[in-house]
Amino acid sequence: MTGKERREEILKTIKGVKIPISGTELAKKYNVSRQVIVQDIALLRAENYRIYSTTRGYLLQDAFSTKRVFEVYHTDEEIDDELKTIVDLGGTVVDVFIEHQVYGSLKVELNINSRRKIDEFVERLKKGEANPLKNLTYGKHFHTIEADSEETLSLIEKELREKGYLK
Repeated sequence: MTGKERREEILKTIKGVKIPISGTELAKKYNVSRQVIVQDIALLRAENYRIYSTTRGYLLQDAFSTKRVFEVYHTDEEIDDELKTIVDLGGTVVDVFIEHQVYGSLKVELNINSRRKIDEFVERLKKGEANPLKNLTYGKHFHTIEADSEETLSLIEKELREKGYLK
């Protein structure tokens, strides 16, 4: 088995588990050292697979989630509420992006999934470290939201719509 074939098999294995699988287990399964597995995981991550290391092993984020893009509009003062609405209902704000008439598509990874991260983000904005990207397009922007199910995404959409944040 080549390294590429092994990485494809590792990916299939990780996609098929609901609890973390350890590097030692993977090493035994593919008859290689645990260090080879660590290197394989690093190569898979470099290919943009969202593999997370836990104390019990590896998990693939995408195996347990779904994503949806929302077009939103709100004021600077509503950023905190918008993000907390999403996170409190079980979502992760993967990114923010805009479609600018001159600059084209501008996208920033956020990966905000907790109130602590929201507080840190909002505090950085308040300190003037940066202006919200949405201000380049008069408030209109997009978020990719990730959640554990379509039902969760629909709950988030419903709440954002009720608060008037969706276009």
